[in-house]
Amino acid sequence: MRIPRSNQVALAALLAGLMAGGPGRAASPEPTQASVDVPSTPSVVPTPNPASITGSNATGVVSDDAAATPANPVTDYKPPEPAPDSAPTPAPTVSAPTSPVEPIPAAIFARLAESAPLLTRLGAKERAAIKAFYEARGDKPVWIAEGAWTAAAKSIAARLAAADEDGLDPRAYPVPSLSEKPEDKAVAEAELRLSAAAVLYARDARGGRTNPSSISRLITPTLDLPTGDAVLSKLSEAGQQAGDVLAAYNPASEGYRALKAQLARLRGPKVQEAKPLTLPPGATLKVGMRDPRVPALRAYFGLDANSAEPTLYDSGVADAVTKFQRLRGLPGNGVLNKRTVLALAETGRAAKSSDEPELLVNMERWRWLPHELGPDYVLVNVPEFRLRVFRDGKMRDETRVIVGKTESPTPIFSGMMEYAVVNPSWYVPPSILKTMAPKLASYGGKTWGGYEIVRRGGHISLRQPPGEKNALGFVKFMFPNQHAVYLHDTPNRSLFSASTRAFSHGCVRVDDPFRFADTVLPDWTEERLKKLIGKGERTIRLPQKLPVHIAYFTTYVDDLGSLRRVPDLYGYDAPMRAALGLPGGGGPAIAKLPKEPARKVAEETGSTAPHNHGPSRQAAPVRAHARTYAQPEMDAFDSPRASRGGRPEYGEPGLWTPAPAPVSRSFW
Repeated sequence: MRIPRSNQVALAALLAGLMAGGPGRAASPEPTQASVDVPSTPSVVPTPNPASITGSNATGVVSDDAAATPANPVTDYKPPEPAPDSAPTPAPTVSAPTSPVEPIPAAIFARLAESAPLLTRLGAKERAAIKAFYEARGDKPVWIAEGAWTAAAKSIAARLAAADEDGLDPRAYPVPSLSEKPEDKAVAEAELRLSAAAVLYARDARGGRTNPSSISRLITPTLDLPTGDAVLSKLSEAGQQAGDVLAAYNPASEGYRALKAQLARLRGPKVQEAKPLTLPPGATLKVGMRDPRVPALRAYFGLDANSAEPTLYDSGVADAVTKFQRLRGLPGNGVLNKRTVLALAETGRAAKSSDEPELLVNMERWRWLPHELGPDYVLVNVPEFRLRVFRDGKMRDETRVIVGKTESPTPIFSGMMEYAVVNPSWYVPPSILKTMAPKLASYGGKTWGGYEIVRRGGHISLRQPPGEKNALGFVKFMFPNQHAVYLHDTPNRSLFSASTRAFSHGCVRVDDPFRFADTVLPDWTEERLKKLIGKGERTIRLPQKLPVHIAYFTTYVDDLGSLRRVPDLYGYDAPMRAALGLPGGGGPAIAKLPKEPARKVAEETGSTAPHNHGPSRQAAPVRAHARTYAQPEMDAFDSPRASRGGRPEYGEPGLWTPAPAPVSRSFW
């Protein structure tokens, strides 16, 4: 802080008088740094008017008279030089938190200061967050009052004990015991262990129980793991509802809840009826309709079989159907639809014991998706080869897709679709182009085998122009991601008729891209988009980014409420079981998985269209019966074009290089 000039003069005069001494007065010692309030950083002193300085001339040269003037101890102060052997002055330190005076907070403070873990799987970061939570409240207990658990603590303990309902292991979240007259140290231990168990449950419910990248480095979800202090703050404010708040950390999606209901049915007692009811196919029945299946329903539910109109689907039959639907977790509307008929046929049927690990593995995969999927999103289930579009929480459309081969799997992650490109171009990947560079450099033409030669500076690239035979088809849908994959059309539509559609190098090919575009682009109909074909490349940005979730579910509940299973395309189930400690896990499946292709950043070339800066894929090994560049419609590479700097959009290596040799997989 700058010292005012008037204060400087007054203080200088005072100090000068003290140093000079006076009658009957001892001389004062030399001023020290401690005795003068001088900032550690020298202040900027305003330059005085030369005319007002005694003994100075206008040029600022000090005269002999000025030299005889005593030095000003404020403006001329210099910090004393430290002695050669003296230690530097230590920097100010922040005082450590002191232990509370009250016994229980003091015990909590002491326990958090120890190095012993609260729970084995709770890391240092979570422990620090718990410590911060308690420090903010003076280390006072949250769950124990007057030597007993609070209502919130009992609610949390009940949820931890029922963790298996959500496919979690209750043994991982032990609820500490509390004696009738616990000592302070025991209260602190029980308090903190309950907090640690609640924090661990919340993180596991959000997907923190496993490391997805240990299953495959192509599984890269963005997990939203809550911090310990945030969890405890939310639970401490919930009171008796703390258990429900803790349970809400589990996925809220309908697909997860459907698997959870299947798990409860598998573990719990059989439902109501001892035998299933198999009804012949028929129309959906509502109140007032007549149908020959109604008498069987009356007998099944124990209704009056001697009704005047036994085939009438009246309110009594509808009420019985409603109760059955609610018991089975179906919408209780009293309508006899396909889902209800299937549920009647499966009632009382014992499930296989092997079903439980399958359910648990796929419930865990739901934790890899965002907690709230939102009303609008695209969901691709890779092993099912299906894509579904949801609008306002309801499925608007679904279609077949082609996904990556086992040697080039489609990555599992979530992204945000930003734009679509109609009439896209395709560029030959640099790994292939470099083998042709010498010939292209000496070649003077503008085209090469139907491809345009693009020269920009010292770079040469081959571009396949938009058109009917373009490797990307007529349209592609971009959601920038680290894997550089996207959704796109393909000219080779015959592959969609195959039951196992794993043919790409990682991208997802859509069966009917214009119908899909009609669903995801709100201002563009299918007819309007098709009018753009052949008119040059056109980028269409979405008014709002649309979430795209590329998932991997081998067991799921379909729209009719039936449990469905599909083959484990990439062999991820066995390592998932091993990671969760379930039967059927182990090394053979993961050891036999093919080596996943490395990805590298594409080289700079001359394109200027929008792009994703993700890396491209390396070429596959050579085999004798190679496909050549004369068949561009077979594949499309998974590296989009750059938006700045001119990165091109390359094609899949299989388009120019031979397919890899088959890999032996004994586990298949």
